[in-house]
Amino acid sequence: MNFLNEIPNLKHTANGNFFLIAGPCVVESEENVFQVAELVKGITDRLQIPYIFKASYRKANRTRPDSFTGLGDEKALAILEKVRRELSLPVLTDIHAPEEAAMAARAVDVLQIPAFLSRQTDLLTAAGRTGLPVNIKKGQFMAPSAMRFAADKVAATGNRRILLTDRGTMFGYHDLIVDFRGIPEMQATGYPVVVDITHSLQQPNSGNGITGGRPEMIATLGRAAIAAGADGIFLETHPNPARALSDGANMLQLDHLEELLEVLVRIRQAIQ
Repeated sequence: MNFLNEIPNLKHTANGNFFLIAGPCVVESEENVFQVAELVKGITDRLQIPYIFKASYRKANRTRPDSFTGLGDEKALAILEKVRRELSLPVLTDIHAPEEAAMAARAVDVLQIPAFLSRQTDLLTAAGRTGLPVNIKKGQFMAPSAMRFAADKVAATGNRRILLTDRGTMFGYHDLIVDFRGIPEMQATGYPVVVDITHSLQQPNSGNGITGGRPEMIATLGRAAIAAGADGIFLETHPNPARALSDGANMLQLDHLEELLEVLVRIRQAIQ
């Protein structure tokens, strides 16, 4: 699985399975983060799925100014570092500005570039210079073929440890569509390709300032992504999405995760 073998504590990389990036949208509390991480670790160990825990230490892109953005950078990053240390899990988090890259890199194993920022040269360069793997989410406004230019900005720093993630393309004002032709198009860059099966179901730009979603379609997108040859799956999950502090409308309920992953593993085995 290319450089994925080099990510600390990433297990099960030799069995040909897809890898999983999953966790709550944002660090809400230490209790919530550990509850999700421990449960998903147990499931993925049983199914032998390489697993990277995900949570944003800060949410910089919220529709309304009164939306929750985080516990504070230092506190949230300390929780993520504790997950990495105590659960022996690789951890991923977003960064939003170049000056965040070095700070976040001290606490996590993978840096993520949010979709809206996927063309920001200084941000991509700063992430690349940390030497950590960089997951670039495809802008909702970008063609899959254009992602090679985003990847080139990271690679120009000498860092070719790059993941490309599709999270849908804008379809009108209030919907997103995943074009599965984008998987082989982005794989042509030589980098692993991930499909985000929860953010791709968002319904943004609602009149009340709260993003909606279609979580009942998560399993459909997941099955299609694996069947189409995706290298990895990205999803956000929460014990009670209705009470989540960010993106609850499109998150997978935590107790539905195991059943979904079992199906995806069977599909992966069938197409190998």
